[in-house]
Amino acid sequence: MELLVRDLGTTDYVSVWDAMKSFTDSRQSTTTDELWITEHRAVFTMGQAAKRMHILDPREIPVVYTDRGGQVTYHGPGQIVAYLLRDLRRVKETVHTFVSNLEAVMIHTLLEYGIAATRLEGNPGVYVENKKIGALGLRIRNGRSYHGICFNVDMDLSPYQQINPCGLAGMAVTQIADFVKNVEFGDAVNRLVRSYQTVFSYDSMTYLNQDMRDYA
Repeated sequence: MELLVRDLGTTDYVSVWDAMKSFTDSRQSTTTDELWITEHRAVFTMGQAAKRMHILDPREIPVVYTDRGGQVTYHGPGQIVAYLLRDLRRVKETVHTFVSNLEAVMIHTLLEYGIAATRLEGNPGVYVENKKIGALGLRIRNGRSYHGICFNVDMDLSPYQQINPCGLAGMAVTQIADFVKNVEFGDAVNRLVRSYQTVFSYDSMTYLNQDMRDYA
């Protein structure tokens, strides 16, 4: 099974969200799964069940209410956002297994840097020394996924102080740069993409230069 990989560069959150919905609604049973990699401009996003009380002080950062699961999180430069647009029904994969595999992708990538990461029972995502380094939020429509993970590489973490990350008051956050000197964003992207291929058992990957405007 093939995976198409698109590096979208730096993007506005809403435009990519709209494109994901369009792609998911138009895909057929034979449509190849895609992995979209991007850095979003600074934004707080709220899941369907998110509570406004978890945004402590947004200041100049916009807040977007989305159709994914989960609470509030932050996206910004230096963070990899990876959207795996996958047909779970085609491979008979449960949502629980899908979530576990997304966490495994981040754990696998961190191990390549010599960083030991763990899961936290009842709180999806990936943690290092009890600090959150990777979050996830999903929407499954007709057995097909969109939204995905955000993975902190080398970024300004201060906006997390303006929210309760993932609805958890006092939750500390971290990033690869706190453990690895001179981490390169592009290298982290490459390692993460390879981890997707390994964990989800894709036979091959094709890198495309086209962007999400194909689905707008």
